[in-house]
Amino acid sequence: MDQTTKDAVWSQFGAAIDMLENAVNACPDALWGDRSRQPQYWYLVFHTLFWLDLYLSEPFETFAPPAPYTLGELDPAGVYPERVYTKHELKAYLVHGRDKCRERIATMTDEQARSPWRLGSFDGTGLELLLYNLRHVQHHSAQLNLILRQTIDSAPRWVGRAGVELGA
Repeated sequence: MDQTTKDAVWSQFGAAIDMLENAVNACPDALWGDRSRQPQYWYLVFHTLFWLDLYLSEPFETFAPPAPYTLGELDPAGVYPERVYTKHELKAYLVHGRDKCRERIATMTDEQARSPWRLGSFDGTGLELLLYNLRHVQHHSAQLNLILRQTIDSAPRWVGRAGVELGA
């Protein structure tokens, strides 16, 4: 994949991850751990980061999230983790996902971009999977911002480009 395309994809994917991070940082503690609220704020963050990580993994069959996370997110029964993950834990997972995403984009070859990928309902190319993943992150970032707006009447602002360049 040429450098211009890589830079453009990272600029927007990184911005989506930055927006997710801003939503994490803006969440008050009382809302973060409120298990009575559906959807649970912390869980939406975890779900987004888990799938960010999985969609960036190759091959999918050997994927294992970092501790303390498990593959429970793949359970078709939709079982929540046993405990609320802290902001600190999920911010560390976000850094892991951001770094993995930057590395994936920076090293993606034309062959990898064109290669077929299949996971669950997704069936497309490596490049399309990156864009699919970006859309998933942005979808949940917007959902988190809506919850913040409805709960505390405030939400982080739009991020137009990644805060860190691909080659930085």
